Amino acid sequence: MSDTINLTLKVWRQEHKDAPGKLETYEAKDVSADQSFLEMMDVVNEKLMEEGKEPIAFEHDCREGICGACSMVINGVPHGPNKRTTTCQLYMRHFKNGDTVYVEPWRAKPFPVIKDLVVDRSSFDRIQHAGGYVSVRTGNAPDAHAVPVEKEAADAAMSAAECIGCGACVAACKNASAMLFVAAKVSHLSLLPQGQPERKLRVLNMVQTMDEEGFGSCTNTSSCEAACPKGISVQYIARMNRDYVKASLSSTI
Repeated sequence: MSDTINLTLKVWRQEHKDAPGKLETYEAKDVSADQSFLEMMDVVNEKLMEEGKEPIAFEHDCREGICGACSMVINGVPHGPNKRTTTCQLYMRHFKNGDTVYVEPWRAKPFPVIKDLVVDRSSFDRIQHAGGYVSVRTGNAPDAHAVPVEKEAADAAMSAAECIGCGACVAACKNASAMLFVAAKVSHLSLLPQGQPERKLRVLNMVQTMDEEGFGSCTNTSSCEAACPKGISVQYIARMNRDYVKASLSSTI
C-alpha cells in the first residue's frame, strides 16, 4: 500500500448564507495516509494561498474529537464514512488513490451557512440556555459521596453527557430534527439528583426552544444515532418524550 494518495475534492464554496453556493474542484496531490482529514484540508489551503486564492473556510478547534467543531458532510455522511468518528479523527488511509471526495457543510435551515463549510450552530446554544443547567448553592463544594447516585443512573447520565453538540444528528436526519441532541442534554441532567428541581421546566423549555428554532420532528429512522460520533442512543429520545408528557400534564393541573 502506498504511503501517499491523490484525491479529487469537490468542495462546497459559499461566500455567505444569502449568496449562491456551488461545488468547486481541487486536486489534493501526494496526501499522506497518516494525515487526518483536517490536515489534508490544511495542505490544500496552503496551496490555495500560495496561488493567491481564497482558502476554504472550515471549523476546527481541539482536533481531538472533543469540541464538535469539525463539522463536514463527507461523501454524503456527516463526519465521513467511519462510525463514531469526528472529521478530525478521520484519517486519509480510509480513502483510496484516485477517489473523488465530496465535502459539504451541514444541511439544515437552523444551521445557516456562514461561509463555505462553516455553519452557524448558535441555535444549539439557545436550546442549551433554555434549560441545560442546574441550580447550585454557593459555598464549599460538598463531599463526593454526600449525594448518592445509583450506578445505573450515573452510567446513563455519563453516556448522555458524551454529546459534543456537533450537530451530526441534525445533518443526518431527513427532517433536520435536533431531538437526539436535546434528549441527550435533557437526560444527562434529569438522571442525576442535582437535576431534579428543574426537571419539568427544563424539558418543556428546551423542547419549546427547539421547535422555535425551526428544527424538524423525529420520525424514528435512527439516522441520528448512526451518524453520532459518540454513539448517543435514540433511547434517550424516548426518555425525553416520557419526561415531556409528564411535565406537560402536570403543568396543566
